[in-house]
Amino acid sequence: MYSDKLPLNEKKIARCRKIAADIGQEVANLIHRNSTVGTERGILRLLGFNGALTHQGLQYPVANLMLDQLREHERLQEGALFWVANALLAENVSIPQLEEQIATRKLNLGEIKTQDKTKVVKLAKTLAQDSFKRLKSYRELRRKLLKKQGDPLGEKRPLKYVIVATGNIFEDVTQAKSAVMDGADIIAVIRSTAQSLLDYVPHGTTTEGFGGTYATQGNFRVMREALDEIGEKEGRYIRLTNYCSGLCMSEIAALASLEGLDCLLNDAMYGILFRDINPRRTLIDQHFSRLICSVSDIWIMTGEDNYMKTTDAVKAGDQVLASQFINEVSALNAGMRREQMSIGHAMEMDPAYEKVILMEIARAQMTRQIFPKAPLKYMCATKYKTGDIFTAHALDTVFNLIGSMTNQGVILLGMPTEAVHTPWMQDRSLAIRDANYILNGSLGLSQEFGFNSNGFVSKFAQKVLDDCLKLLEKINREGFFKAIEKRVFADVSRTIDGGKGADGVFEIDRTVYLNPFFELMGSKI
Repeated sequence: MYSDKLPLNEKKIARCRKIAADIGQEVANLIHRNSTVGTERGILRLLGFNGALTHQGLQYPVANLMLDQLREHERLQEGALFWVANALLAENVSIPQLEEQIATRKLNLGEIKTQDKTKVVKLAKTLAQDSFKRLKSYRELRRKLLKKQGDPLGEKRPLKYVIVATGNIFEDVTQAKSAVMDGADIIAVIRSTAQSLLDYVPHGTTTEGFGGTYATQGNFRVMREALDEIGEKEGRYIRLTNYCSGLCMSEIAALASLEGLDCLLNDAMYGILFRDINPRRTLIDQHFSRLICSVSDIWIMTGEDNYMKTTDAVKAGDQVLASQFINEVSALNAGMRREQMSIGHAMEMDPAYEKVILMEIARAQMTRQIFPKAPLKYMCATKYKTGDIFTAHALDTVFNLIGSMTNQGVILLGMPTEAVHTPWMQDRSLAIRDANYILNGSLGLSQEFGFNSNGFVSKFAQKVLDDCLKLLEKINREGFFKAIEKRVFADVSRTIDGGKGADGVFEIDRTVYLNPFFELMGSKI
C-alpha cells in the first residue's frame, strides 16, 4: 500500500510527547528555584542598559558592572529589576541617567539605600510593562516590512539558508548581499569561535573575529540595515540569523529582538554537550531567552544536527528525535508557537552505507510528519566531506533534493569547498545555483510519489521512532540530568554541577524575587 505519508504509529508519537513533558517538568522545577547572572543581565538589556564603559582599553558592558555590584553586596536575591527601580526612586533619575552614573562610577547599585518596597515593586512592574510593549512594537515594524517586501516562506518551498563568516561585519555585509542576489533567503552570521564561552557580550561593531564575527548589538544593526536595503531591491524579505547559545543566551535574545533579527540558534543542549557549559546555568537562561523570542516572533533553531558529528549518524536517530521532543516542550513552556520552532536535524550519515539515501529520506520525512507546523531546519552534510569538491557538490545536490521532496522549512546549503576553507563568494554562488535548480525543478515532488508501507523507508523510520520512545522512557526513569551524565546524547558526558558558568547560578527567594517578565511574556511554568 502506498501513501504520501509514512505509516508512523501516532500513539507512540503521543507517548513520546507525554514523556518529554514529564522531562520538561524536571527543568521547570530548576527554573522555579533559581536565576542566573545571564538572565538578570538579559532583564537589564530589555530595560535599556545597553551601553559600555572603557576598562583597561576594552569596552566593558554596563550590564555586567551592575551585576558585579549587586553580587558584591549580596543583593541578587531580589533580582536586578528590583534594585534598578530602587535606584531610580532613590536618585530621581531616568534609566539613561542612571546608566551614565553607574558607568562613570558615581553610583554603586549595591550601595543605594533601600526605598519603600511597595513603591519599588510598583515602579519595577511599570518598567517591565514598558519594556514588554517596546518589544512588541519592534516586532510589529518587522511584520510590516515583511508584508511590504514579500515573504519567500509563502512559496511553499524550503528557504535557502547560507552563512557568512569573515570575522569582519562589513565584509560580511558584502558577502551577504552577494548571496541574496544569487537567491539566498536567510543570512546567518557565524559567531566568532568560542564567543559562547564569554560571560559578556562584546560592544559595538567588530572587524577581527576568529572563524566568524562577534555577535554584538552593533553588528546586528549593521547587518539588519544591509539586508533591509538589499531586500527592498530584490523584492523579498531577507531573514537574519545569529547565535543565541552559551553564557549570554538571554542578553543576546534581548539585543536580537531590539535589532530586528528573525532567527536565533537557541539550544541549551548544544552549550552543555559541545561547549561544556553548566547545565543549570544554560537551561535557566534558555527559558528566559525563549520567552523573549516568543514575544518577538523570532524563530529558534535547535542544534540536534551536532549530535551526529560525534556519533554514528545511522545509529543516532533516536537521540536526535528524543532531543527534538524535549526541545519542543521547552519551547512550548516558553509560550512559543510551533510555527516558531525551527527544529534541527541533518543529512550526516556515512555516504558509504548501502541505502543511505533511503535512510536520509526516512528520517527527513519522519521529522516532517512529527513536527508538521515547524519550519524545520535541515543541515547539509559536513562530517564526511574531505576536500573533494566534486563529491561534496554531489552530496549537496542530493541533500537539496531530499529537502525539497520532504518539504523542509529551511535548508542550510552545503558548500563544495566544505572542509577546505571558509567559503568564498563564488563557492556560495555555486551552492545557491545548485539549490535554485533543485528546488525550482522539484517543486511539488512530494505530491507525485508515495511511500510503501512495507518498504525499507517506512520500516526504518518506524524503528527510529520505536528507539526514541525507549530512550525517552530511559531518560525519564533515570532523570534528565543523570541521563546527560550517562552519555545518552552525542556520547558526551556532562554533570549537573560541572562546566563553565556554574558560579553564575543563584537560588532565589520567591517571596522577594522580582521578574514580572515571566508573566508578561506568557511563561507556562
